[in-house]
Amino acid sequence: MSTTTIRLPQDLKKRIARAAERAGSTAHSFILEAIAEKAEQEERQGEFQDTAERRYAEILASGKTVPWSEMRRYLERRLAGNKIARPKPGTLAR
Repeated sequence: MSTTTIRLPQDLKKRIARAAERAGSTAHSFILEAIAEKAEQEERQGEFQDTAERRYAEILASGKTVPWSEMRRYLERRLAGNKIARPKPGTLAR
């Protein structure tokens, strides 16, 4: 484990102390948990963005999509428990 120094404004330091007390932890543990949560959130956001970009590239390469109105109808019927065939992809409208 390494040491990193952060300088907190006094009002934030007080807020952290109060929040940590309510959570039943120390300010140190509270800060570590908050940093870990933020790092995880950014990692998930990056993975989401990478997936979206990859899928969009696949759409552009194939030229095939399913119009939202068809996909929504399909999802609504599936959610209602109905058996329904998947919509067939068509040519990308540009």
